Amino acid sequence: MNSALTPVMRPGHTTPVIQGEHRVSADPDCVLSTLLGSCVTTCLHDPVAKIGGMNHFLVATGAAEESRNQRYGLYAMEVLINALLKLGGSKNRLQAKLFGGAMMSGKMARIGQANSEFALGFLRTEGINVISSSLGGSRARRVKFVPTTGQASLLFVEDMIETPKPLLPVDALRNDVTLF
Repeated sequence: MNSALTPVMRPGHTTPVIQGEHRVSADPDCVLSTLLGSCVTTCLHDPVAKIGGMNHFLVATGAAEESRNQRYGLYAMEVLINALLKLGGSKNRLQAKLFGGAMMSGKMARIGQANSEFALGFLRTEGINVISSSLGGSRARRVKFVPTTGQASLLFVEDMIETPKPLLPVDALRNDVTLF
């Protein structure tokens, strides 16, 4: 996505914010939505200007040559803040809500924690107040955010994996069979 063009919400519907994106809006009918595992989303709101936005970053940091990509926390935070300033927001009024950073299985287990720590540290350094957060744990989250009011809703996503059922009836599996 071209970072020179700030995505603005269309009125009257929910718009997804996928990995490596951000969205901002001044429209009271707009709702932003994202689904997170180890990724983190930052929802920023200016209560005076009645604007807000959301980003969704995958990892806290990356190689220097890739640092200007919204998949990485630092760039994702900077483009979100700058987009809000262009809409008339003021950095000293911004309020943040953070979500995500779950500990997922496998090699990616610590990415969620690193993402959470990065986001909290960045906002603290920038003097942006974190008014609520839901970080860590081991479950995915669906977040909806109304940029103009700062209202957010959170739904934990349960595992959707079902235990496989045997193809044969249980009694058929118990019969003694001798194979040669």
